[in-house]
Amino acid sequence: MQHHSSEVARLYQTEFIRSARAVGVLWAICTLCFAVIEVVILIQPSWVGTRELHYRGGGPAPPTGTLGLFEVCVETDWPVPDCRGSLHTLTPLPAFQSPAVLVCMSLTMVWASVGCLCLFRFCNAATVYKICAWLQLTAGFCLALACVLFPDSWACAEMRALCGERVSSFSPGNCSVHWAYILAMLGVLDAGILSMLAFVLGNRQDALLPEDAKDGDVTGLLLAA
Repeated sequence: MQHHSSEVARLYQTEFIRSARAVGVLWAICTLCFAVIEVVILIQPSWVGTRELHYRGGGPAPPTGTLGLFEVCVETDWPVPDCRGSLHTLTPLPAFQSPAVLVCMSLTMVWASVGCLCLFRFCNAATVYKICAWLQLTAGFCLALACVLFPDSWACAEMRALCGERVSSFSPGNCSVHWAYILAMLGVLDAGILSMLAFVLGNRQDALLPEDAKDGDVTGLLLAA
């Protein structure tokens, strides 16, 4: 009977490691993809863009282009738009300093969680999952706050020059939100899902893995290729 129970426990442990490895690898890949998306969100000047207007003449045509945290890009007769800003020095537009700092903080948290994946070789898997979960939850909070502060900062010179004088907080005038801002909002949802999944993986690791298998020999296998 004791031998049979030992075989059942070993089989249970093997199945747990297989399922945890599959879900853990999927979670790690999604975390890496989210980190890349955060970089795109930060640097792309496509948070806001002008709408298509029917110009009837009688004066200079209104500008068309897009705006991000670091640059304002206005379309010209050339294929390449004329971008003004300080992306190369990572200096945000004056009105959007707070959202830019929050997105940078979110980006740092996400890449820190990516770096923590290396700890699976050396530390308890449950602990690593929970550390990553808190990092991703914090990243989602910073990104959500940036998405709120960005439209609150629309009443600025850069927005008025691109979108007209009707611009005010939470009212973009002749412009509308573009794909980078929508991607940022989806990133908040992504961060929430990834952090909750990391919490679940960490709690399952504590609750289901046998006590004698919670050392480094097993945790090192969870994300091994």
